[in-house]
Amino acid sequence: MDEWQIGRATYLILLGSVLVFWFFVQNRQNLGKTLQQAVAWGLIFLGVIAAIGLWDDIRQTVRPNLGTVTSDGRITVPRAPDGHYYLTLGINGKPIDFLVDTGATEMVLTLKDARLAGLQTKDLAFYGRAMTANGPVRTAPVRLDTVSLGPVSDHNLRAWVSEGDMPQSLLGMAYLQRWSNIQISGGALVLTR
Repeated sequence: MDEWQIGRATYLILLGSVLVFWFFVQNRQNLGKTLQQAVAWGLIFLGVIAAIGLWDDIRQTVRPNLGTVTSDGRITVPRAPDGHYYLTLGINGKPIDFLVDTGATEMVLTLKDARLAGLQTKDLAFYGRAMTANGPVRTAPVRLDTVSLGPVSDHNLRAWVSEGDMPQSLLGMAYLQRWSNIQISGGALVLTR
């Protein structure tokens, strides 16, 4: 710290001390209640400072940053706070949220998302097997009439429905390879068709 900063800090400390002294002298009759109010205001002040400091994280959690589509057809998806990439695809006209999983071979829907996309899950034959981190699960093959991401639509794509309990549908390489370029750069997933 230079001389000016030391002088300013000293002035602010003296000014703050005088204000605190005046505050206690004025409220010496109700010192207990005054201390309670001072602590409450101090906690409110600290809460506001914490909210300001964490605002980017709070905003990202409450309203995640959505991907953008550029004029040249590139789709840019920012990395989520948990380090993963998420995409919302139109499956048979219904928005379905996917976790981008480059370690997965196929597009795998949860039972709930399959129903949301209009698939008749009670008629599915779960004869396939997939290995997951939680062990093997049975899967059923399905055909999706349309799969849309931004302005890009694909038709008659194969996918799988998992009989196991999955927190999120997975978007594997079978779909991602339909894009001519997949790049992860600067905290964003960039897809180019």
